[in-house]
Amino acid sequence: MGKLYAPGGVRFPANVEYGDVVKGLPLEIGSCTGIYASHVLEHLSLEDFRIAIRHTYRLLQRSGRFRLVVPDLEILARRYLDTQQAEAAEIFVRETSLGKIERPRGLRGFVRAWLGNSQHLWMWDFKALKAELTSAGFVNIRRCEFGDSDDPKFLEVEVAERFVDALAVEGMKL
Repeated sequence: MGKLYAPGGVRFPANVEYGDVVKGLPLEIGSCTGIYASHVLEHLSLEDFRIAIRHTYRLLQRSGRFRLVVPDLEILARRYLDTQQAEAAEIFVRETSLGKIERPRGLRGFVRAWLGNSQHLWMWDFKALKAELTSAGFVNIRRCEFGDSDDPKFLEVEVAERFVDALAVEGMKL
């Protein structure tokens, strides 16, 4: 999402500042006590995810926390494997946003697909996400539930619906 394109016309409030987590946010290194990302990181390629996580780590103060929510590949894969429905593959691909029902056509369709970034480029389960966060330097990595953070700032931005079929993880910078 960005300044030029907002799906369904929905935009963030006026006080929200836009940035690119891959290029690096316009914040001072070590200036954040906490960083929260909900349903953002699955829209990055693996390489871009790793860059964004390194940027995130640098922005945090010592003992700063990073809390993130992404779709849980393990939940979705288990649901797929456990069903006998003929539509199981279609449901799995829809739930993971890894496929397209139809290909956008025309200039408008191309622009919407190009700027929309609604496609998931990488999916995560806990063990893979923990390994990536550990590699970036995070410690005390744990699976989270909605509203279980000790930091009241995270509680202000969490939305219960974002935790359905999702994996929430929190890690800390030493």
